Amino acid sequence: MPTTVLRRTLDLAGLDVPVVEVSGASDGPRLTVIAGVHGCEYASMAAVRQWSASLAVRDLRGRVRAVPVLNLPAFRARSPFVIPEDGKNLNRCFPGDPAGTLADRLAHATFTQLITGSDALIDAHCGDLPEALEPFALYEAGPSEEQALALAIAYGLGYIIRQEAGPDRAVGGTTSAAAAEAGIPAITAEAGGCGLIEQEAVDLHVAGLNRVLASLGMLGEPASDAAGPDGAAPPGDERGTARPVVLSRFIWLRCDEAGWWQPAVRPGETVAEGQLLGTVSTLDGGQVLQSIMAPAAGVPMFITSSPAVAADGLLLGLGAR
Repeated sequence: MPTTVLRRTLDLAGLDVPVVEVSGASDGPRLTVIAGVHGCEYASMAAVRQWSASLAVRDLRGRVRAVPVLNLPAFRARSPFVIPEDGKNLNRCFPGDPAGTLADRLAHATFTQLITGSDALIDAHCGDLPEALEPFALYEAGPSEEQALALAIAYGLGYIIRQEAGPDRAVGGTTSAAAAEAGIPAITAEAGGCGLIEQEAVDLHVAGLNRVLASLGMLGEPASDAAGPDGAAPPGDERGTARPVVLSRFIWLRCDEAGWWQPAVRPGETVAEGQLLGTVSTLDGGQVLQSIMAPAAGVPMFITSSPAVAADGLLLGLGAR
């Protein structure tokens, strides 16, 4: 029996969300891949569209469910971060609430109908419209973290962040956090930024998804052929053999007052504890309101690229060692 592809829409909280379902010629793992949790993260959506289309001619084991664009209201409204109808960030609402607002209901439907029952989850992201980003993968501490780390390594990005549960967690309510709590290995994979479709970022996602298929043994090849903890690339993969840098904390920095944000560093640049990361000043440039210093040594994973910031505005995410 050859690989079969079914393209359909799935009713998620009253939205007709496009889903590509690919069934292999033999049994194997169930992999769910989601993009478009945020409405303007186009590089990751483009990658999942391209990758899912390529599966029809692959020798596949198991089943793949791919959602190229999940957050249809935000996508159609070109709304970064939040769903226009309720102003909520969908990726802070998982596992969701069937009696909540649209974001809560969409998170609940996605969790129950797509994520639950999966053997692995990849949530593909990139920097939204006002975000420059260094490619990285994030996974959660928990019962499935060894398998999640293996997925992150297989994805092949330069940095991996392990996020602990608890009050110091940078962000909660995400797809990968909800999956981890349910015992499902999951990662959030980030490549691309500023709402652009750059081919290099698309290629990183496509290569990462192919490597995940290999690591899960879904390509009719032994799982040992995929990248292991040493970061070695499988045959035909041109990513290289360098081991990803594993960071132990994700620290999100915000400003106190509204103003003009001027970064002093770039995504991917190594910074020292106490180093100046940027300033927030008055709009007329006459006064520096706040100097943002690095609370720990690390690497900025994303930086707000827009100078316009509100009070308590998010400025950057620092991956710390």
